[in-house]
Amino acid sequence: MNDIKETKGIVTFVNTPVTLLGDIVKAGDTASDFKIVNQGLEPVALSDFKGKTVVLSIFPSIDTGVCQKQTRRFNEEAANLSDDIVILTVSKDLPFALGRFCAAEGIDKVKTLSDYQNSEFGLKYGFLMKENMLLARGVVVVDKNGKIVYAEYVPNVTSEPDYEKALAAAKSAL
Repeated sequence: MNDIKETKGIVTFVNTPVTLLGDIVKAGDTASDFKIVNQGLEPVALSDFKGKTVVLSIFPSIDTGVCQKQTRRFNEEAANLSDDIVILTVSKDLPFALGRFCAAEGIDKVKTLSDYQNSEFGLKYGFLMKENMLLARGVVVVDKNGKIVYAEYVPNVTSEPDYEKALAAAKSAL
């Protein structure tokens, strides 16, 4: 991991500073394609959603209250969005845990995806926390042309993202 970029000073986890691995993304960047897996262990790539605006809702673990709240909120919001906007949740949770949560909670409007195999998403988007190898919390919005129009790295992983700003960016990207 010596050649992987490390960034400090952006995120804390339970008020302790953490190091983010990979390239930090920002509005204006071209979104890197990535492959992660769905609940059926099938590969899913960002490029599978070409022509759509994609909201990437990123969090550490579905087994925590804030991550559950974030997933529920984006699932509720997805019901009122254009069919040209898709919401993907990304964590390092095992696909089976994501499936159990979605089944128990009736989560059916967002696609829950896992970066557990090789952290490809986390490294390409700079969300992988070195200290615990989980993903930091945040939201990235990619427009239909593959440009990042919004990126938020939540300063304290135990806080929720700014839903309103992320959704406004997704709607304005149509």
